[in-house]
Amino acid sequence: MICIAQIDDVSALQEYSSVAINWILRTAPKVVGAAVVLLVGFWLLKRIIRLFEQILERAKLGPELAGFFLSLASIALKFIVVLVAAGIMGFQVSSLLGVLAGVVFAVGLALQGFLGNFASGITIVFFKPYKVEDWVQIADSFGRVQSMEIFNTILVTPGDKTLIIPNGQVTSGIITNFSSKGKIRLELQVTMPYEESFDKVRAIIHSALSGVPSILPDPKPMVGIESFDSHNLIVSVRPYIYPDDYWDATFDCLSSIKKAFSDAGIKVAYSEGVELGPIGD
Repeated sequence: MICIAQIDDVSALQEYSSVAINWILRTAPKVVGAAVVLLVGFWLLKRIIRLFEQILERAKLGPELAGFFLSLASIALKFIVVLVAAGIMGFQVSSLLGVLAGVVFAVGLALQGFLGNFASGITIVFFKPYKVEDWVQIADSFGRVQSMEIFNTILVTPGDKTLIIPNGQVTSGIITNFSSKGKIRLELQVTMPYEESFDKVRAIIHSALSGVPSILPDPKPMVGIESFDSHNLIVSVRPYIYPDDYWDATFDCLSSIKKAFSDAGIKVAYSEGVELGPIGD
């Protein structure tokens, strides 16, 4: 009885092994074929995208439209490569597309924000509230536009940080484009003591600004009293600059004004009320 049972076990093992080997022999070529399609397909995809990029450059569509179409083409081609690989594996592509359509519909309802970002991306590309290399402020984010993609706008801040802003937030809020007119106005503040003559301080500030090379002579910088503090007058300084000079101009202006105040013996006061003498260099 033991021998018969052992023979049955060996027969069953041989049968299972035969089934497994046959399955592997049938499936292995499909798996290898699908893997080859994916590898070769994505390799070709990169070359096609590069060629498409060159075509868009020759068409002179601009970096905004070019970036948008390249992103869209990349997603579409990757989807096609995956579908071909799935077909080689034995999946019914038509059925897969039907299932995918249902999934996309369900996911679309759940992720309406992504669809909104896509629609906003199209709006941005075609209405162009800004373009690549423009300095913009979107909500509380300030930076230079690096690229405009299907779902996001990429900004690089003056501190070299990369901001990824969903396009839906861009079109739903206020966009401040600092580059559209070619120049922007700095909004600086300095303080002056009450006992000093404002005409004198204003002349000193204008003289200090004239020595800053990044300040544009036209329009002429504006200098005026903005408000009355408990210990100082708050003076607004509004010179015009090119957007690319934003931080350099800010630092240079404040440094030049500080030195001019020091040379002229202008006194300032801390908010605690402790009056200081002339500011050192």
